[in-house]
Amino acid sequence: MSKYAKLSAGLLAAWLVFALSSSALHLYVNAPNTPPIALGLAVVTPVVLFLVWLAFSPGFRQFVLSLSPRAVTLVQSIRVAGIVFLALGTYKILPAYFALSAGWGDIIIGATAPFAALWLVNPGLANPAHRRGFIFWQLLGIADLVNALALGTLAGVIDPHGIPTAAMAVLPMSYITTFAVPVFLILHIICIAQARRWPATHFAATGTRFQTPVPQR
Repeated sequence: MSKYAKLSAGLLAAWLVFALSSSALHLYVNAPNTPPIALGLAVVTPVVLFLVWLAFSPGFRQFVLSLSPRAVTLVQSIRVAGIVFLALGTYKILPAYFALSAGWGDIIIGATAPFAALWLVNPGLANPAHRRGFIFWQLLGIADLVNALALGTLAGVIDPHGIPTAAMAVLPMSYITTFAVPVFLILHIICIAQARRWPATHFAATGTRFQTPVPQR
């Protein structure tokens, strides 16, 4: 397991360096009113590679599923920094509809992450309602990220003559798009995969509690 931890940490560090250096070289800047293909690839590629690795490597999958769901979920608290979107929208550096949606979505997910981590997580003896709530919260986090990506990508179509989202393609904001967003997506996926394997707790008519293991996938 330790080799996967070291390998994952090394890949994460290399990915961060690549994201920052490629942004510094303006590789994600595209012509006005054209789709941000390079930026989109920077978001999607790490997530796809993670899913492939997870699907075809039993050792890596075991490592991922052994991670603490509380710790993984608490990382999402960082997203309260989404307040920066609101500031950029106020100063008209980003379009208001994008800044408000992405900003408030991240703030809500970041602010509720401790609640999801400390109250909904109980992998040893899972309350079905808690497990459903935990997965639902993770899905909300994914929806927030996907919504922000969609609005950023379609900004030129939504308002061709309005404020562009070009600021998201250069530092420091490109760090969010090319590194933070894929990381958050992967963490959400990990938590959902973990929660699906938690044992379900049921109660008999007498009130006796017993467990039914979730089939292994």
